[in-house]
Amino acid sequence: MNGNTFRMPARRRRLTAVAALAAAPVVLAGAGPAHATGDQGRASAVVLRTGLDVSLLDKTVNVPLAVSLNEVQAPRSAQKTALAVRLDGVNNGNPFSVLSAEVATAKATTTAHKAEAATRLAHARLHVPGLPLLSLIEVEDVTAKATCEAGKAPVATSNVLGAVTVLGKRVTLTSGGTTDVKVPGVGEVRLDLSKSETTSRTAAATALQLKVSVNPLKLNVAEVEGTVTLAKATCEAPKPAAPAPKPAAADPAPDVKPQGAPAQADLAETGGNSLTPYIAAGSVALLAAGAGAVALARRRG
Repeated sequence: MNGNTFRMPARRRRLTAVAALAAAPVVLAGAGPAHATGDQGRASAVVLRTGLDVSLLDKTVNVPLAVSLNEVQAPRSAQKTALAVRLDGVNNGNPFSVLSAEVATAKATTTAHKAEAATRLAHARLHVPGLPLLSLIEVEDVTAKATCEAGKAPVATSNVLGAVTVLGKRVTLTSGGTTDVKVPGVGEVRLDLSKSETTSRTAAATALQLKVSVNPLKLNVAEVEGTVTLAKATCEAPKPAAPAPKPAAADPAPDVKPQGAPAQADLAETGGNSLTPYIAAGSVALLAAGAGAVALARRRG
């Protein structure tokens, strides 16, 4: 046997060890912790919100009328369905009904990928102090919805369905426009219909927004000024989760030269071949024969 036979197992062990070391970094990188998810976003909805200043006769008493009905906000999903809101202290000590409705719902939800809000108000009447028998506004059905989904354009929609009556007058509303209603001896109301706004991550929809200026004659209220919002929904999209870090690249295996290659490979590098040993042996024999002939000639001489 030659030395090549014993070197082969050592070569195989070396190659196996190198392969295991090269694969180890990939396995460790894949076992790292999962990346944290993004913000869940936000959503809110409200059926009614008022910001009114009520001045009693001769403006001796100012009463802020700041109320809201079914206002909900998320991250925590929520839903409310109250059908009326009342106010004390502006009707000679008796409760005053600001809003009554057959349907009044508001809902807000958020998940890791989407934030959404929706509200609806149906068959509703809104009153302000000083006008106990005359509604500021009556609506049949108004809705607003806002949807914000990660990676997509936010969407805001609102609708006013059916008839709308302001200060006893039935009005025709222009989609996305403004309508002014004036009633002599009572007051003035400006309505903004179906307002919506969107950005890259947010959306807001309002079915109706009223700017109110009421000054009824010969009543116990001198002036009502401010704003009223009916059916509003807003949302903010969740922030996308940051991409997980890429696994570290494994170091390339070192250049391993085969061990125990056949002897002729080394001879080839120096210009030899398989006949070289025989040629060398013949040369030695000729040299020996020549040396013997010279010695014999000297003896004879």
